[in-house]
Amino acid sequence: MKLNMKLKPSMRSNRRYLLVETKDKKEIEKVILDYLGILGLAKMNLLVVKENKGKILFSIEREEVENFRAALECSQIDAKILRVSGTIKGMRKNETFN
Repeated sequence: MKLNMKLKPSMRSNRRYLLVETKDKKEIEKVILDYLGILGLAKMNLLVVKENKGKILFSIEREEVENFRAALECSQIDAKILRVSGTIKGMRKNETFN
């Protein structure tokens, strides 16, 4: 008996990919934790997809993009969001991150 464990498209989480220019990913996590708390960080479901030369590609839930931006703006760290995309392929079209 074969079980089909595939999710329907309507049940999958909608993620956004953010390219952030920063020196330390731990610093970003700390800023979000300070701004949103543990529950906010859990809702965001923050994942590091790739790191390359001071640029980090994060994956977060679609609804939490504005909270991510707000956390970075309220902090004193030197971090800048370079691009937001709905797919990794769309992010790779950007010449600043390969």
